[in-house]
Amino acid sequence: MSLGQAIAPHLPYLRRYGRAISGSQQSGDALVAGLLHTLVANPAAVDTRADLRIQLYRMVHDHFGLAAEQQSASDEAPAADIAIADARLRRIPSLARQALLLTAVEGFSEDDAGRIIGRDAATVHALIDEAMAEIDRQTRARILIIEDEPIIAMDIEMIVRDLGHDVVAVATTHAEAVAEAQTHKPSLVLADIQLADNSSGIEAVQEILADVKLPVIFITAFPERLLTGDRPEPAFLLTKPYQPATLRAAIAQVLFFDESTVPA
Repeated sequence: MSLGQAIAPHLPYLRRYGRAISGSQQSGDALVAGLLHTLVANPAAVDTRADLRIQLYRMVHDHFGLAAEQQSASDEAPAADIAIADARLRRIPSLARQALLLTAVEGFSEDDAGRIIGRDAATVHALIDEAMAEIDRQTRARILIIEDEPIIAMDIEMIVRDLGHDVVAVATTHAEAVAEAQTHKPSLVLADIQLADNSSGIEAVQEILADVKLPVIFITAFPERLLTGDRPEPAFLLTKPYQPATLRAAIAQVLFFDESTVPA
């Protein structure tokens, strides 16, 4: 198997991680593009006999650190997503956020996350606790759930309420989702792709976003359908079945880059 073939299955998830730590699809894709340019120039930068997934995430982590240093050294005004992150980074270290993402969203153990960010497992555990405590203090949301499976919707609603957020409505169809969004003006949407009347959660979200800008998390069994790069990706993605900690982390990370919850 060639190096390109070995890397290809990891790319959608590397893009997801890049977007999560940088705050936008454009910035996240740039991190992964940097990784690919490095490997084209120097294929020996990874050891295919070792754990390739850990090495690839470590390279994205390193590129993010380099990009942050370059941004700090630049006289240019930061992009909107960077400005939002900067406001929060006065209160929470970036490394803690990355530790949280790697374990709760990307599924790495604390040991493997430590190998990626260059820390031991005990430090990773402490960073995760630090990130969650601070983000919980900073972010509260009014959430619209778009999900046609009653048990899943109930589980999501319980998790969301336990986190201290408000659930303004649960919608099961495209039309219902748009109507609830117009009525309740949520600050975050959690959406499935396939809805009760065979309508599309993606199309419902697109219609909602045509009227108002707000963060979205898609919860789907087929994340690859949205991680194609062929269209704007306004949402973070969770894969079914999901763990409560994964949903908790995703909500925290999405709200992390939501301008309305930036600390004063």
